[in-house]
Amino acid sequence: MRECSRLSRRAALGLAVAALPLSTATEAAATTVVGGERLARVGVQVRGASGLPAKLTARSWLVADCASGEVLASFGAHRPLAPASTLKMLFADTVLNKFDRAERYRVTDADLADVPAGSSLVGIKPGITYTVEQLWQGVFLRSGNDAVHVLSHLNGGIAKTVAEMQAKAEDLRALDTRVVSPDGFDHKGQISSAYDLTLFARHGLRDADFRGYCGTRIADFPAGGSKTFQIQNTDRLLTGAWGLKTYDGLIGVKNGYTSHAGNTFTGAATRGGRTLLVTVMHPDAGGNAVYEQTAALLDWGFTHGRSARAVGALVEPLSERRPGTGPASGGKTGPAAAGAPGSAAGGGSSWRLAEGAAGAAALLGAGVWALRRRSARSTAGTAGDTGRGTGGDTERGTGGGTGRGAGRGTRADAGRGTAGDTGRGTRGRTGRSTGVGAGHGLGGDEPPG
Repeated sequence: MRECSRLSRRAALGLAVAALPLSTATEAAATTVVGGERLARVGVQVRGASGLPAKLTARSWLVADCASGEVLASFGAHRPLAPASTLKMLFADTVLNKFDRAERYRVTDADLADVPAGSSLVGIKPGITYTVEQLWQGVFLRSGNDAVHVLSHLNGGIAKTVAEMQAKAEDLRALDTRVVSPDGFDHKGQISSAYDLTLFARHGLRDADFRGYCGTRIADFPAGGSKTFQIQNTDRLLTGAWGLKTYDGLIGVKNGYTSHAGNTFTGAATRGGRTLLVTVMHPDAGGNAVYEQTAALLDWGFTHGRSARAVGALVEPLSERRPGTGPASGGKTGPAAAGAPGSAAGGGSSWRLAEGAAGAAALLGAGVWALRRRSARSTAGTAGDTGRGTGGDTERGTGGGTGRGAGRGTRADAGRGTAGDTGRGTRGRTGRSTGVGAGHGLGGDEPPG
């Protein structure tokens, strides 16, 4: 019996592995991508439809049906990139419903002390009392980092808010996203993806307040005492600024710009009872490029996209999955984006190793248990695999600063170049930048105008 026991221990791992089909053992390290395997492939992903816009220079983009969650077409959907102010959608998903919109808050110097230099600002001043509604208007319309920081302090502080945003991203299964700051300003290691940003927008649009704020074009903002000044939304497809026409049916959602990230945008529009979501990240230089390419993809979705067969799916939040449905489309984890930009694949490897170790331990335990049960004339075994994400590159083009500088970067996986930043600041109806102290710096949605 002792020799048998020794043999069992030696044979346990081999037996457990042998009990699995060869293909299963080989696929143990295979990728399971959130939303579907095809979203991790190189190149444009589309099925059953043609006519995609010819001049798409974005490093990543995605078109999805908001209601069904079907991804109709994509390019680099899970590629980790700097999100700029589109990350504020996740901030809103996390914090928006915590405070009544009529609640009033008197801003202090401490609330604004940690706003990064060069941020986009709505013009919040210490000593003035604002309603929560006004603060959210500052977030959505002017992408005000000052408004984000005031709301974050109201929420218990920056660190607490960042931790809650990361937890929210994980619940939404936005596993490409790493949150460092709630405002989306450039910070080392802060990344997201077109897929994740689309998840944030879809989740947010289910909330009436979120939908109302992101679709507001202009609002009056407190300037102290009884004075106010007008603020205008920086979403050019919503307002028609800078030579662009308003997009028919647009309902939001959020644009972003930093000199490091370039331009990013997630837009949603409704036509004929159908709502589409489009995210575009880091197109070539040109102040209007991100909007023009978003509009072109929306046009495609409402026309040619009607015949498209899904290449993936926007998954539901873990907290909202119905009992007994099992994992939603796309498995357990997303592409490895852990760690700082430039180390996405490496950062994800620690997670994969941990998962692999856990899987090996499970297999070993299963083999020992099976052999011991044999002596009792009962056999059983378990086997499982651990989903894994794919790594992606986080290569970035360098910005040219303000005004019309244009840097160049390279793209490793798609043969496309990426350019830096150009463009001008959003202007008000009088032709001047709107807002008191509301100039846009390098960390806002637009370069200074």
